[in-house]
Amino acid sequence: MKNKKDKQQDKQQHKYIFVIGGVMSGVGKGIASSSIGKILQSKGFKVNPIKVDPYLNVDAGTMNPTEHGEVFVLDSGLETDQDMGNYERFLEMDLGPDDYMTSGMIYKYVIDKERNLGFRGKCVEAIPHITEEIVRRWEKSSAHHKSDISLIEIGGTIGDYQNALFIEAARTLKIKHPQDVAFIIVTYLPVPGSLGEMKTRPTQNAVRQLNSYGVQPDVIIARGSHPLDHKRKEKIAVSCAISPENVISAPDIESIYDVPLNFEKDKISQVLMKILHLENRTHNGELHEWKKFVQKRANAKKQLKIAVVGKYFDTGDYTLSDAYVSVIEAVKFSSYWKGANTKLTWINSKEYEKNPRKIAELKKYDGIIVPGGFGESGIEGVIKTIEYARKNKIPYLGLCYGMQLAVIEYARNVIGWKDAHTSEINPKSSHLVIDIMPEQKKNLEAGNYGATMRLGAYPAKLKEGSIARRSYGKKEISERHRHRYEVNGEYIKEIEKAGLVFSGTSPDGKLMEIAELPKSTHPFFLGTQFHPELKARPLHPHPLFTAFVEACLKNTKNNT
Repeated sequence: MKNKKDKQQDKQQHKYIFVIGGVMSGVGKGIASSSIGKILQSKGFKVNPIKVDPYLNVDAGTMNPTEHGEVFVLDSGLETDQDMGNYERFLEMDLGPDDYMTSGMIYKYVIDKERNLGFRGKCVEAIPHITEEIVRRWEKSSAHHKSDISLIEIGGTIGDYQNALFIEAARTLKIKHPQDVAFIIVTYLPVPGSLGEMKTRPTQNAVRQLNSYGVQPDVIIARGSHPLDHKRKEKIAVSCAISPENVISAPDIESIYDVPLNFEKDKISQVLMKILHLENRTHNGELHEWKKFVQKRANAKKQLKIAVVGKYFDTGDYTLSDAYVSVIEAVKFSSYWKGANTKLTWINSKEYEKNPRKIAELKKYDGIIVPGGFGESGIEGVIKTIEYARKNKIPYLGLCYGMQLAVIEYARNVIGWKDAHTSEINPKSSHLVIDIMPEQKKNLEAGNYGATMRLGAYPAKLKEGSIARRSYGKKEISERHRHRYEVNGEYIKEIEKAGLVFSGTSPDGKLMEIAELPKSTHPFFLGTQFHPELKARPLHPHPLFTAFVEACLKNTKNNT
């Protein structure tokens, strides 16, 4: 028998919450995990989120964004799944390489260790060596953050072959620490049109399938088009052997940022603290700042229309938003805090190549964004867009490729270098104003594509009196990068002499990080070599997006 002191020590052990998906993919595990983390933060607990992706890619960097979604880059330079962006935005924290893992990472590490005799001649197997490495990484992440609770999202859906070893690793933790581990399954309850009734059987089947892994969920989050009534909660509870209070209703709602508040209506924090033997550490009101943000969104009355002109728009609306999710959220945050709702219209730049006259439709928008991208497809249409925004004084924000193409447009149409281009597209141009970085040239020649770009956070200094300097309110910044090409240093003096200002540079002045036109020339025309959207947060919108939104609001008044 354990004495009272031993039991108290058990309660102080590190806690783990595992979030697993059931019924179908895309059910919202990432938002659910982020929301639970936000709620636990409000209760006074330090949380560290971890994303597990079961694919064999070592990281997300080589994946097609239209198929897999946005590649989210951390300060460390690790290219990760877009759910890491949700974690950072909801939890207001910067994550590191210990907070993300793929099957490829795990297998590569274990195989490399075996090749170096790290296992001292043992027969290396999936169990226990792979599962032990998985647990080691989870423990390393929690130790790094010095957190109270690790919130671990296991990618994929229950029944997938790929994620079975991660679930097995979680099961072993539960066996060793039964009071310190909780399992949550996020499922979906369909409403067949012909029946008009929410059906629980898919959820029941998903839980039984999880049981076959030796895992019993402690909480079921029931996604659906409508709130879950008490009758169905009881039905799920009886068939899945849990309490009705542990079945959390998660109906479709207008904004993902309402999810933490929605979860708390079903008292999910009380449920989890009971399961994990925890006590609330805060005694004042909770989620105050979050509620203010949600209210800002609800009360936004001004209307903005912004065109996003880019390349990755060929696969339809369903994958489109995933390719640029951080850009979308960054615009939302700044808009809400300025009392505006922004409608984004996605325009495929190829349309302006096929029909140049159609570009005149851009005059109806309050602002234009050109997001990041790679390759030749649709480029001339983007350059025509930038020219139209510059000449017609429409606020313009270019991100990464959007800055490079702005420099090319300026070189062609203002300076007169008609064949100005990037060496990525036309290496034979007589004016390569955008060129590959020397170290990147070696990588491409050697065929080293994965994790070899200029990745992660780098410092930059800002020019006094510039839009960038006024927006940030400080002289030096740190932003995240993901690119191989830069403004060619041979042309910088001539370009600046013609009126384009490089207002942000690397500390040594060699790399151009921000290009802009002076306020006297254009109300807002600015491009960044980095990706500012990756650091935008709901409670702390990014200053450049806020400055862009402010310019768009002024443009709206002019249009009116």
